[in-house]
Amino acid sequence: MSAVAARRPGGVAGQVVVGVSDSLGGLAALRAAAEQARRSGRVLVAVLAWEPPEGEALYARRPDPQWARHWHGAAHARLDRAFAEALGGPPQDVDLVRRVVRARPGRALCEAVAGPDDLLVIGVRPRRMRRGRIHRYVVAHSGCPVLTVPAPPLARHELRALRRATAGDFAAVGPAG
Repeated sequence: MSAVAARRPGGVAGQVVVGVSDSLGGLAALRAAAEQARRSGRVLVAVLAWEPPEGEALYARRPDPQWARHWHGAAHARLDRAFAEALGGPPQDVDLVRRVVRARPGRALCEAVAGPDDLLVIGVRPRRMRRGRIHRYVVAHSGCPVLTVPAPPLARHELRALRRATAGDFAAVGPAG
């Protein structure tokens, strides 16, 4: 993999590494990373990091391999859903490497970076919110340029409606009779 990602035909160096999540910022980052890979001819490396829901420390006390396999499979499904939602499926016009990694997101992304010629793309919260710990970690540790892609802004009335929404508002509605 490193030979393909490090030096592509035509002399294009590096790869585009993107942190994948199902947040609005994560989906925007996936779209931006695919476009960067398409324009530059680089390999797109999509990384989805996951941890056991109870955390690694509690899992270490009572490990359950079947439970870990379940969450690993759920992470693969989230990666597939992210590609479907952001791009309508995996892009056919770029070389794609998909990774589901059991680790903290910042560390997984920095470990996916092969060198200073790579580009790391992450989604960030809207401007009015503070940058998260993943953003701070990758900027400090990546060793390559980091492209931060903001989540698309929501209109004030959309935010107000989301704050007032209840679980019933999201219930599945049957087909119209």
